Amino acid sequence: MSNNLKVLRDGIIFDNPILVQVVGMCATLATSTSIINGVGMGLSTAVVLIGSNVVISLLRKFIPDTVRIPCFVVVIASFVTIVQLLLQAYMPALNDALGLYIPLIVVNCIILARAEGFASKNNAVASFFDGLGNGLGFTCLLAVMGAVRELLGSGTFLNIKVLPDAFPKTLMIIMSPGAFFTLGIIMALFKYTVLSKKKPEESEE
Repeated sequence: MSNNLKVLRDGIIFDNPILVQVVGMCATLATSTSIINGVGMGLSTAVVLIGSNVVISLLRKFIPDTVRIPCFVVVIASFVTIVQLLLQAYMPALNDALGLYIPLIVVNCIILARAEGFASKNNAVASFFDGLGNGLGFTCLLAVMGAVRELLGSGTFLNIKVLPDAFPKTLMIIMSPGAFFTLGIIMALFKYTVLSKKKPEESEE
């Protein structure tokens, strides 16, 4: 497996930002009330993550070490502004649903962590794959959480009613305690089924 594909795979699975790194929790818990909101937040974050990773990687040799964090934040904020303006123009309903959490992408720990931990030390191509992998990993987790919470809490999937009225709705699932409960179950299943197995490279060694 090429190094770039390994970086992509690890971002999605073995170093998933939520299930393994456990960062970006506020947005995860608050915006996963439905699959549309979850995917919308995940893809918005992924776009910012990919763009900021690439730009920071290209500028890493020109940014003085003493001001690197403020410079990273300026780059990230620029991409967040672009994403927010696009959502306001083309997806106003999603923008209203996500509300304050779109501008708060600026301080999302996932993005700053990848900028500092990876993009500032690697080339633009590798940084692109790192951003793509972590962005997809974040989006997939939000989509799964949103699907579970929407289905059990509202009886709908993609805002389409799929469960009969007789099926008991669990309102707590779409509230804050339900977010913690759902994430805990998914994280436990993930660690039992995936992280309990060694990585392919480790197994071969």
